[in-house]
Amino acid sequence: MELKVGDHAPYFETTAVGGPYGSGQTVKLSDFTGSSLVLYFYPKDDTPGCTRQACDLRDAWSDIKSKAALFGVSVDPEQSHREFIDKYGLPFPLLSDPGHKIVEAYGVWVEKERDGNKYLGTERTTFVIGPDQKITAVLRKVDPKDHLELLQPHLA
Repeated sequence: MELKVGDHAPYFETTAVGGPYGSGQTVKLSDFTGSSLVLYFYPKDDTPGCTRQACDLRDAWSDIKSKAALFGVSVDPEQSHREFIDKYGLPFPLLSDPGHKIVEAYGVWVEKERDGNKYLGTERTTFVIGPDQKITAVLRKVDPKDHLELLQPHLA
């Protein structure tokens, strides 16, 4: 089932790395009751599109941080996240989902195809979650170069 605006955000609990979570602390959806939350799902640390997306968010961080908590989510392990954060000076945390629980709950672990080969991977999708933990925006299959521009109207 595909999540849509108005649906309750699926519960998650995992390790956050970076930002106020430093080298790693447990974080869960209920920690953000009463505030806005952005979960942006991306395929892989330190790849061209994912780096572009993360660096655009980094460059707009002074504006974003006052409007919502923001987490990047991928199936990469915590160490990969730490290296990605350090390499690009990312000020926001990343969630590690190596067991695919979060990507599956949010419906973004999908079949993809490259060069005629099919495989499972993370669809680049962003969810904006309101203070009541209901989804207020879904940005599916986002092009990294357009992500920030598409996200900003939902952070008002």
